[in-house]
Formats: sequence, structure tokens, C-alpha cells
Amino acid sequence: MAENPEAVVVEPQFSKIVDGLLGSEGPVFDKNGNFFMVAPGVEKDGKFAGQVLKVDLKTKQVTVLCEPVVEGEGGVPAGCQCDKEGNLWIADMRHGIIKVTQDGQMTQVCRQDSEGRPMQGCNDCIFDYQGALWVTAPAGEIAPAPYTRSMEEPFGSVYCMLTSGQVVRVDTGIRFPNGIAVLHTDDGRPKKLIVAETPTKLLWSYDIVEPGKVNNKTIWGRLSGDHEGGADGLDFDADNNLLVAHWGSGFIEVFSFEGGQPRKRIKCPFKRTSNLHFKPSSKTVYVTEHDNHALWEFQWENQGKIQKCELLFDN
Repeated sequence: MAENPEAVVVEPQFSKIVDGLLGSEGPVFDKNGNFFMVAPGVEKDGKFAGQVLKVDLKTKQVTVLCEPVVEGEGGVPAGCQCDKEGNLWIADMRHGIIKVTQDGQMTQVCRQDSEGRPMQGCNDCIFDYQGALWVTAPAGEIAPAPYTRSMEEPFGSVYCMLTSGQVVRVDTGIRFPNGIAVLHTDDGRPKKLIVAETPTKLLWSYDIVEPGKVNNKTIWGRLSGDHEGGADGLDFDADNNLLVAHWGSGFIEVFSFEGGQPRKRIKCPFKRTSNLHFKPSSKTVYVTEHDNHALWEFQWENQGKIQKCELLFDN
């Protein structure tokens, strides 16, 4: 697909915070301004040993908070969210959904979905304002099953973890579902779920009917190019523009809330952009990438959309 010739290319100043974090992914803030991310590419003795990291953005010091392990099987943590208590909820490609406290204690949340099927390995997640956690799952069955990914065969799924803790599979048959975001109404009700399908360079939307139930699956947006990669991590700004990490292109694509084709393209000093996240109440965007396995920051024209953990009240 050709690039949108009307898309405006912007070139903000990027500043590198730290590099060498293998598989650099999952940037997230808690409500107190602490910053976390993951290094899913870390291995030990040829086996998975991904790390959950805390990064001091001022001193650039990196602390390993946790190395997820379940019954001797190392994890591949990929996407992160924080709740109001400061717990990290992490989409892990080997363990499904895990919870990590700020003192590094890790719990595997579930091994089966609400219908008794084995959980699939997960990649990214987002809390909606009502507290449901929406999760993409591009991997096959969780460990100890063999590690498989849905890049070629479309067996990827999307889950919703309800506030009760029940995990519902809301869709399947997707080629590597990756980044995920929720568009809310002006009064804070979850309205649309946006899911990136990386190898097809498509963004899908679903109407959110209720927690754990969606319908009207529609192509919401498309990315251009014939390179390896596609849409990765996603985040809305305060004007409901969706910023999309376009892995392999060297750009972050910016869509209006209506989708379609990008209206703007943010040029990055690297090609393999993996994820992005706004610092709370600011225009500062933190970006992860796989060229240098680094974390960067730049200034956007709008503040980020408020996250669930930042809300002063519960909807």
C-alpha cells in the first residue's frame, strides 16, 4: 500500500535515555511517576529469561525488578499496565497475563480462559476506564507448551480480563495481534477497541458492547510499505489521535480518531520502533525500539490521554 501523500512528516528532537535492553518494550508509568519497561529478549543458557525493569529517568539507572519464572520456565514479558496500587500487569509471551508488585513479587494470573481453553502467550495490554484489562495474545499455548507465534498462521487471539478476574477470549484467528488501545466516549465509557495486526499492517476496531463482549469487527486503519513489520505499540493522545509505533519503517504514524490512513508521520532516528507511552499530564512520549534496544523521549504537540491508574475516581 502506498503512503498517504497528504500525511505531514514531522521531525521532533529525540533524546536517548538508555540502550542495550534486549527487546526493549512495554514502557509505562505508575500514578506516582515511576517508570517501568521490559526486556523480553534476555536469555540465560539459551533459555528465555526476560526481565521487568524499573528505570530512573533522571539518573538513567536501570534496576531489574523481576525475571518472570513459572515452574522453571522463564518468561518473555512484552506489554505493561499499572493499576492504582502500583502493581504491574504484564502481557507475557510464555506465561499469559502476570502480575508483578513493586517489590518484584510475581504471580501468574490464570492458565485457562473462561471456557477452559489453555491461555495463549500475550503481548500487549490496556486498562479501560471501567477497569477491564484488554490483552493481545499472538503466541500459542503458554509454557510448558512449545513456543509458537502467529506471524504466518492466524491463531492469535484477544482477551478481556474482567474486574472479577475472569479472562474472556473475545476474538481469535488473527495474525500476530500486537498493540492494543481503547477509545472512550467523552463521559468515559469504553467505546472502541483498536488492535494492531502486525504482518498485515492493519489496525482493526471492535465496538465494545460491555466488558468482555465486542462486535462489528472492522478495518480501522492501514499502514504503508512492503518492509518486514507493521503496527506495534499504540497510545492515544488527549485529542484522541492514535500514535502507532510502525516497526520497520522508521516512523510513528498518527491517525485521527476516525482511522483510515495516517494524518501525520513522526520520523524517528531508528527503524524498528516497538512501543510508546506518554508521561502522565505531559507532552513527553517515551519510545522503545529494536535497533539499539533503547528507550528514547520526544515532545509531542498534545498531552497523552489519561490512563486508568491516573483517574481520581472510578467510573
